[in-house]
Amino acid sequence: MDEQLLVVLTLLLTPLGFLILLSIILASLGRSLGMRRKYADLMLKIFQWGQERIALYNETKRHYNRSESEEEEEEEEVTRENGHDKQVIRRDISISAMGSLKMPSQRPEYDITNLKKEFHVSDVMYFSKCGVEAIIEDDVTQCFTAEELKSWNFLTRTTLGYQFISMRLTILWCLGCFVRYFILLPFRTLVLCTGLSWLIISTAVLGYLPESNLKKRLNQKASLMSHRLLARACSAVLTFHNRENIAKNGICVANHTSPIDVIILSCDGCYAMVGQAHNGFLGIVQRALSRATSHIWFERSEVRDRHLVARRLKEHVDNEDKLPILIFPEGTCINNTSVVMFKKGSFEVGSTIYPVAIKYDPRFGDAFWDSSKMGMLSHIFQILTSWALVADVWYLPPMMKNETEDAVNFANRVKKEIARRGGLVDLEWDGQLKRTKVKDAYKLKPQEEFSKLLKVD
Repeated sequence: MDEQLLVVLTLLLTPLGFLILLSIILASLGRSLGMRRKYADLMLKIFQWGQERIALYNETKRHYNRSESEEEEEEEEVTRENGHDKQVIRRDISISAMGSLKMPSQRPEYDITNLKKEFHVSDVMYFSKCGVEAIIEDDVTQCFTAEELKSWNFLTRTTLGYQFISMRLTILWCLGCFVRYFILLPFRTLVLCTGLSWLIISTAVLGYLPESNLKKRLNQKASLMSHRLLARACSAVLTFHNRENIAKNGICVANHTSPIDVIILSCDGCYAMVGQAHNGFLGIVQRALSRATSHIWFERSEVRDRHLVARRLKEHVDNEDKLPILIFPEGTCINNTSVVMFKKGSFEVGSTIYPVAIKYDPRFGDAFWDSSKMGMLSHIFQILTSWALVADVWYLPPMMKNETEDAVNFANRVKKEIARRGGLVDLEWDGQLKRTKVKDAYKLKPQEEFSKLLKVD
């Protein structure tokens, strides 16, 4: 019995070990066999087939509902002919019944110079309508929720029950669950552990070498290999555009969707990190990284000292021998549909910024980390059990601060370019609204806009 079990384990682990060894070799060489792109193309064809089946089901359902409606109308007509007319209560939801919802300035008889005399009670409906629209179409909270898909991607995280509308969809969905949880997840977990182990061990060894060009080259090779292994653990399919604009030093800023952003960008370049110092396993990784090259980790008490943060960033940027600093100015994760306000700190330090736009394909899985609803381990598990991690990365030309431009305007200009290139919505909201209450300044701005409709100087 033990020999049979040993044979089974050997048959299972031998191909798995070969695949991991192949991933390590390809990651060290920076090469790919193209299998992940073919896999992504195959999944898109499956999604398209599933969408066609769902569309056919919905069309059949609508046709069935129309047939039932016609039968009910025929029954009502027969009832009326027999002298038993049914009374149906219907609401009159016409505009005339509800009153005009136009702005006061849109009514031709409205004289804005004599507001009190021409004021109508129906004007209240306009402000009520604006309030309801703000609740339904809230730009802020929509940034912190998962992006809605136009089509189903066969993931188990669905509440629509598409997998039960036909036998073929049910079989394919069950097969997908088996593949993701019993084939992809174990393999990806082993590759993830291998990449993390290599990252910690290589940086710890490099920490004992003296500062030299050799140490920098070895650190770059070790970093690229580690992050490419970590990207393979997510079945990442990455496309980098305009690589001639990649940062060599200074400050690199990008929109932020997930901690995975660091892995995505580090597959194509070597960066210095900036952030808060942590304890536990993440602290071990931070200390190992700091041995190999210069990173900036702040203690919790130091983060509040803006002058200290700015000084350490300035010292790093002024040294051209150090790696470019990777910063996410939004300060929190957004669902990859929008870009919110950039913090001005990094734009006060450097006059030249290297913008990067990252856009994930949500059809293969949701890359957004909602830290208010799930922990880091839950987010990693969600990534590892998704179909793949498909992303496009655009390196934008370096942008320089104008002489008459302050840090806020410079940050807004960079943010606008990132949003335009990544196909994202450019918003002015502070990302910290995800965790804090709305400031009075944000409340006063719409109040002033509404007051202009009522007050006359």
